[in-house]
Amino acid sequence: MDVRLGARLAGLRAERGWSLGELAERSGVSRSTLSRAERAEISPTASVLNRLCAVYGRTMSQLLSEVEAEPAALLRAADQPVWEDRASGFVRRSVSPPHDGLRGELVEARLAAGADIAYDRPPVPGLEQHVWVLDGALAVTVGDIEHHVDTGDCLRLRVWGPTRFRCVGRHDVRYVLAVVRP
Repeated sequence: MDVRLGARLAGLRAERGWSLGELAERSGVSRSTLSRAERAEISPTASVLNRLCAVYGRTMSQLLSEVEAEPAALLRAADQPVWEDRASGFVRRSVSPPHDGLRGELVEARLAAGADIAYDRPPVPGLEQHVWVLDGALAVTVGDIEHHVDTGDCLRLRVWGPTRFRCVGRHDVRYVLAVVRP
């Protein structure tokens, strides 16, 4: 997966005719990190992928689906792509395959106890998200407002600026993220 992802990231940059330096300026990600990710020497963190998705105008699921085969209408549980950011304790499973003709997708996410992920911008401005906590407790900060979301609760938001997802319990939190592109 990291090799295919790196190749796709390099391809997106090449399609735009950008140097690593230009992409670094646009994304706020260092040239060395970009270079190592494109060569699959590292697996980019969720934060880095989010910044790149913002520059390329894609959701994370869209980008990850581009390194998979053509998405099928039915995606069996065993075939749902899983991506892990080991540095932050974030695991992401694409439950429904994103598709260019559709605006919505479902993601199952898990944050390890104590994990804290901050995104400085949405991958697509105005992105609609529904965060449904299946197990555990999650603090979601949107702008300056923090929402405490417990098991069974659902938070609906539209993302225009920074967000933060933090596992606030002693155990992992598992949640469904419904993403709807504007």
